[in-house]
Amino acid sequence: MEFIGTLCLVLFLTLFVGHYCQRMGVPGVIGQLLVGVVVGPAILDWIQLNSLIQVFSDLGVIILMFIAGLESNIQLLKKYLRPALIVAIIGVIFPLVLMGFSGLLFHFSRLECFLLGVIFSATSVSISVEVLKEFHALDSKEGATILGAAVADDIIGVILLSIMVSMMGDTSGNQSLFFVILKQVLYFIGVYLLFKWIAPYLMRTADHLFMTASRTIMSIIICLAMAWLAELVGLSGAVGAFFAGLSVALTPAHKEISASVEPIGYAIFIPMFFVSVGLNMSFAHLWQSLGFVILMTILGVGTKLVGCGLGAKLSGFDLASNYVIGAGMVSRGEMALITAQIGFTAHLMDATHYSDVILVIIVVTIIAPFILKHAITKQRNLQKA
Repeated sequence: MEFIGTLCLVLFLTLFVGHYCQRMGVPGVIGQLLVGVVVGPAILDWIQLNSLIQVFSDLGVIILMFIAGLESNIQLLKKYLRPALIVAIIGVIFPLVLMGFSGLLFHFSRLECFLLGVIFSATSVSISVEVLKEFHALDSKEGATILGAAVADDIIGVILLSIMVSMMGDTSGNQSLFFVILKQVLYFIGVYLLFKWIAPYLMRTADHLFMTASRTIMSIIICLAMAWLAELVGLSGAVGAFFAGLSVALTPAHKEISASVEPIGYAIFIPMFFVSVGLNMSFAHLWQSLGFVILMTILGVGTKLVGCGLGAKLSGFDLASNYVIGAGMVSRGEMALITAQIGFTAHLMDATHYSDVILVIIVVTIIAPFILKHAITKQRNLQKA
């Protein structure tokens, strides 16, 4: 029953802190992230990240990305697929090179430097999705490019992780890079089949079932199944949930599903996801590592902002759109945390460096929504002028 009290406290705090943040013109997600920092080990230490909170957090990011898929314009996503790929590739190269080499300044080993670059090449678009939704910019050319680039970014990140594992020379229990890519190719064939036949058939079947909210239940089944399968092939569950949302959006039930799923997500699971990001923060060894944290935070923001912005420029976007797209790719969140955890578990990074990297990830993730809000506001002011 202790978790029930924790859940009650988290929902109460995120409700009111998010409200006052929005009244002050700050994205509500910032308030939710800060709640996690304040009540977590970093400050008050009232709540620690445990398995139950992690499960709710995982469901939160899955539902959030499912909603993003439901609200996305698939024609826009197709139209901006090429720019999304360019943005993703350049947005991976910049942090991989710059942050990787910067690790040498702090006496990281070569393998640790490569891991550092891989960690910060990841993008967690789920937090950017929340800001884009708040500003009604998800269904725009910039939003479509950000979402497409995030999916490509995730695939590139998995391949880089596989290369890193092979560099260790430890093949026991690890799959070859070829097998990893083969599984992902099969997964995307499955995604095509889902769009074309499976999702429409399942949603039609739901119409004939004598169950309350059968359409909503069926859509959640599709969402969770796609997220689970994505995890099985080495991708993020968030990517699978996004594709599930896109597939359901192509059926006649999409408006009903969107109206039904949003309250489920935002009432419980999504706030827990944002709070869990803050719960990862710790100020241990901060003073000893202050130089590393400051430099990596600057590079963490700058490499995506400039790299992805450059990718957008090369794709023909104007300066204001470059800024929005670059800002939308800054957030690292759960993808970087997962990558860092994998590297630490595989003994590729020592405990002190790992703690410092986690702190940088959280700080960059908290800064990201502010930058995206500024980018969107600036773009809209220019459009009005």
